[in-house]
Amino acid sequence: MSLPRKNRDDPRTSVGVSFAARLAFEHIDHAYDDKAVLDDVSLVAEAGEVLCLLGPSGSGKSTLLRIAAGIEPQQAGRVLLNDREIAGPSVFLPPEKRSIGLVFQDFALFPHLTLLDNTRFGLTELSRKDGIAEAKNALSRVGLGDKMDAYPHELSGGQQQRVALARALAPRPAVLLMDEPFSGLDSRLKDAVRAETLAILRQSRTTAIIVTHDAEEAMRIADRIALLKDGRVVQVGTAQQLYHQPVDLFTARFFSEVNIFRGTVEDGAVETTLGRIAAPGFAPGARVKVAIRLVGIGVSSEHGEIEARVVRRRFLGVTEVLELAISGAEQTVRATIREGHLEAGVKNVRLSVRLSDVLVFASPSD
Repeated sequence: MSLPRKNRDDPRTSVGVSFAARLAFEHIDHAYDDKAVLDDVSLVAEAGEVLCLLGPSGSGKSTLLRIAAGIEPQQAGRVLLNDREIAGPSVFLPPEKRSIGLVFQDFALFPHLTLLDNTRFGLTELSRKDGIAEAKNALSRVGLGDKMDAYPHELSGGQQQRVALARALAPRPAVLLMDEPFSGLDSRLKDAVRAETLAILRQSRTTAIIVTHDAEEAMRIADRIALLKDGRVVQVGTAQQLYHQPVDLFTARFFSEVNIFRGTVEDGAVETTLGRIAAPGFAPGARVKVAIRLVGIGVSSEHGEIEARVVRRRFLGVTEVLELAISGAEQTVRATIREGHLEAGVKNVRLSVRLSDVLVFASPSD
């Protein structure tokens, strides 16, 4: 199988197939200076899938990657590769024995080595001849077969990222770990490099775990997403599951901008600035928070149940964000609309709420 070609001169070759493995974390605990970084983390990356570790800085994502790679041992729990323990109370395989590749955030390329020698660096168990052949193969897979004698400083950020990927894939690892691999790229390059990387991972059939703090990026590339907060797994699922069925307000806010209203449940509903919202499953008197996505508020100069006034408009290209004041309410409301949907200069509008973009949570969930 070969990557789709834009033209006959595309230098990419087919990607060598790895023996994808299932990587499992069981009840992982870890701390630095008595401060817990990972707290009873259990998580599985299935063979051949792309799993994203998502969360804010300090949530434990990179630490979990380091533990999987064998860079540091966990303080409790086990790591298993295809149900074989590779790190636990009585076993600790060194990194070079794990068949796990790692791509660092800064790519970690050696500036004094050519791309060929950078890529060949980890192929220590092969003869020089076989190592060179495998390194050339890996560089060709990522479209850099014509730059083997170049040095890292001669490349763009996107090309350096591809060299790091080639080096990690050259030994045909069962699992590939990537720590925020696209964070150093400018916005124009990100989409293209992400797409190229995902195509290479799919063709190599490598199990991949990718760390990111960007929810949109995770949704673009992951088969499943594991959301972490304060060293614990909050929710695991597909992008659709985490977006449409968030378990708490933290998850909802991570995947979309929301307006938040506080209230008390009475007769199965709660009063908000945007009207009465159903709150099924909550007891009378329960304190709740209602989250309404910005995209779920319809804005029109003619249609809608709620009168409002435009306070501010922010142009974002294909969309605009409006700040809206509602008569009798102290709290303003934000809404996202398609650019051009509302004529310039319009102040008085009417609002409607799409129920599929309304989420209700118990107050302690924040």
